[in-house]
Amino acid sequence: MNILKKIQAHRITQNELKWEGTFAEYLELLKEKPYLAQSAHSRIYEMIKDQGVVEEDGVRKYNFFSDELFGLEEALEKLVEEYFHPAAKRLDVKKRILLLMGPVSGGKSTLVTMLKRGLEQYTLTDRGAVYAIKGCPMHENPLHLIPQHLRAEFEKEYGIRIEGSLSPLNRLRLEEDYNGKIEDVMVERIFFSEDERVGIGTFSPSDPKSQDIADLTGSIDFSTIATYGSESDPRAYRFDGELNKANRGVMEFQEMLKCDEKFLWHLLSLTQEGNFKAGRFALISADEMIVAHTNESEYRSFISNKKNEALHSRMIVMPIPYNLKVDQEERIYQKMIEESDIKDVHIAPHTLKIAAMFTILTRLKESKQSNISLLKKLYLYNGQDVEGFSEQDVDSLKKEYSDEGMTGIDPRYVINRISSTIIRKEMQSIHALDVLRSLKDGLDDHPSITKEQKEDYLNFISVVRKEYDDMAKKEVQKAFVYSYDESAKTLMDNYLDNVEAFCNKTKLEDPLTGEEMHPDEKLMRSIEEQIGISENAKKAFREEILIRISAYARKGKKFDYQSHERLREAIQKKLFADLKDVVKITTSTKTPDEQQLKKMNEVVATLVEEYGYTTQSANDLLRYVGSLLNR
Repeated sequence: MNILKKIQAHRITQNELKWEGTFAEYLELLKEKPYLAQSAHSRIYEMIKDQGVVEEDGVRKYNFFSDELFGLEEALEKLVEEYFHPAAKRLDVKKRILLLMGPVSGGKSTLVTMLKRGLEQYTLTDRGAVYAIKGCPMHENPLHLIPQHLRAEFEKEYGIRIEGSLSPLNRLRLEEDYNGKIEDVMVERIFFSEDERVGIGTFSPSDPKSQDIADLTGSIDFSTIATYGSESDPRAYRFDGELNKANRGVMEFQEMLKCDEKFLWHLLSLTQEGNFKAGRFALISADEMIVAHTNESEYRSFISNKKNEALHSRMIVMPIPYNLKVDQEERIYQKMIEESDIKDVHIAPHTLKIAAMFTILTRLKESKQSNISLLKKLYLYNGQDVEGFSEQDVDSLKKEYSDEGMTGIDPRYVINRISSTIIRKEMQSIHALDVLRSLKDGLDDHPSITKEQKEDYLNFISVVRKEYDDMAKKEVQKAFVYSYDESAKTLMDNYLDNVEAFCNKTKLEDPLTGEEMHPDEKLMRSIEEQIGISENAKKAFREEILIRISAYARKGKKFDYQSHERLREAIQKKLFADLKDVVKITTSTKTPDEQQLKKMNEVVATLVEEYGYTTQSANDLLRYVGSLLNR
């Protein structure tokens, strides 16, 4: 019942938003809200901007795209700032077809769909409201009623520039229905809808031999010629082509580069001059953004044909590459899984991360700098710290290849392999090794992978398998340490006492004998070596710890086990190293004793409660780590 109430509320809201009045009344509205007369490009730009912009790491991130497109911030910033923004200001890029170029399943279609759905919602708001001549099949801009000789004066008074001419149909209606009285022409508020063909159009070419240009520009209604007496009477014409219906909004041109030339020239006229030819009429004005999308091979083939040079110069080509950040790739998989029927299957922690790491490796290009492996590059692109590298290194890496991310494995392949694993094995829980195995098995059936690529991809699977082994050991390490939480805190306090004595050049008191003793260098180094602190760097590290403790004390805060990430990691590793034999025995014993079983159950409970495993996947992880430790 709740959904029916929401549908009813939406209908009531939409009815409340409806408006109609005379052209004279519309002009009064414009005085108060001049933005109502904005162009199609401006409306799209304002729609994106109105949802908010944040700046992170020098890149603008638009909230409009944040729930659907992941890891494409730089490409989207370029799209908004180099196309939508200047087009909204009526600069020359407005006279270009927007061509999104990128690999399959890279987000091009999603981006266009977002613009369409966004406009449908935006026209329900005050800022995005659109008004049209009532009853016009092309939802024509009412300002076209202003005669050409008065437009300069109108711009001075209202601050609004008028582009375009009154259509043949509305010119006829003005004379016959309104006796030439512009002020009496009825105007209505319209709401964009792709389903109802208002302000949003989609054109998909079919067989060139059978495709009719009428699909774009409309056609003669032969049943009315007897009534109106001529094919040139606009009332005898159906203004129902995609260019007609998309007026004031956006038209998606699918497979544009495969289309017959006669269709493309209509697009050129529309984007360059703001009009197109239809039937036996003068040029018909239209204000709409044309967006198309293609892959790189089709685009290269298109521009290599000299016949297409004129078309090429009238396009703005925006590369939409694959995402190159592991964390964002995970979000893509999570989104695709949530939209599928496998969303109830348990996917063990790190499974999607490992799949994402493999996928990103296939998209990266070897750096010209010999000290940067693809794996290091992957971590740097993901915003993670890699010893010896800085943010400047990331910037220089990104500048090495302008086309990085235009090739590689697509997200759909990964989801297909995950789905295949679940369906084939009828599994209710899967982990990283299941997915890696499935990714490997599927390479033979992938239609576009060469023999050389397959060898590289198999190597990438081995690389990420090793990374998973480390992740799995760390996960179990943390769970065991969690179970030995008091031991970790004691070791931490002991280390800090020794560090304080070392830095202050004082001695410690033996808690049993009361004798003075030097700081325990062996203990401190055994902990610091766990995170790669060299002999030369130990003094600086210890002093940094002491400074951190002082800073906490000044703020009245207690420095504890969770206060320093690197030190916490070192303590965990040290404790785990000391416990390694316990872990080996506990995880590999087929008939554990009561003490071992208790410890195993504690670790399983920690993995379930703290790290998101199920009992089954936690036990699988323990067995796997046990086998790694016993090798």
